[in-house]
Amino acid sequence: MSVADSERQRFSLFKAIFVKIFLMKTKVLLLSITAVVLSFVGGFLLANALNRNELNSLRAENERLKNTQIASRQSESENILTDEEIREKIAEADRNPNNFAFQKGLGLALYRYAAVKQDTKLLEEVARLLKRAGELNSQDYDVMVALGNLYFDIGYYNKSNENFQKAREIYQNALEQKPNDADVRTDLGLTFFLTNPPEIDKAIGEFQKSLQTNSKHEKTLQVLTQALLSQNKANEAEKYLDLLREVNQNNEILPELTTQLEQSKNNLEKQ
Repeated sequence: MSVADSERQRFSLFKAIFVKIFLMKTKVLLLSITAVVLSFVGGFLLANALNRNELNSLRAENERLKNTQIASRQSESENILTDEEIREKIAEADRNPNNFAFQKGLGLALYRYAAVKQDTKLLEEVARLLKRAGELNSQDYDVMVALGNLYFDIGYYNKSNENFQKAREIYQNALEQKPNDADVRTDLGLTFFLTNPPEIDKAIGEFQKSLQTNSKHEKTLQVLTQALLSQNKANEAEKYLDLLREVNQNNEILPELTTQLEQSKNNLEKQ
């Protein structure tokens, strides 16, 4: 296998792990995010659905298992907003363009909902609301970061360097306000790492800055380990992998990172 092929393989492994991180995060957030959107849209009985699940758990095991499957399907259906409901709320925002609180509240809620659903068309529509909110209050940090995250997500789903660049610029502006925000700093690094072709050295630089702010930042330790492995820097990667293990020995990505590390060491031994 050539060096170029080896590097492409390592980067493909990183992307597979990043997808897993991304999907795990969105699955966990779906229920709570939908509840936020419902506060704007209304019309769902989420609390009742949860109560039904609690009642089902008191039944016999076989019956409980059946009901859990049914309740899961019902909950998934209830957690989906209709296009009409979304259009109505966006239209209301358009009718009140100077209402900063409404633009921000709806924009944040719909952004999170669209991100979980991986709905890039809705993300692009929501961008209007967040940009409008940002124009009304350019110093609002939550709006700024959310808009950066929105462009990041579009860039990730559509493999769009242009949107990664938009996200990068917004993150850089946000960090001028809060230079110690490790979450934003890490996402800034990811805009370099996930672009095509990746700018790995710049990404690693941002990840290391993030760890200077918070040496136990779990996400940063994950992606920094992956970035170093993509460069076949096994010894450096192992150091950060050990730190990640200390921070959270139950991190679900640890087994895959450990396997990658061993493969990287083996490749170095063969050279």
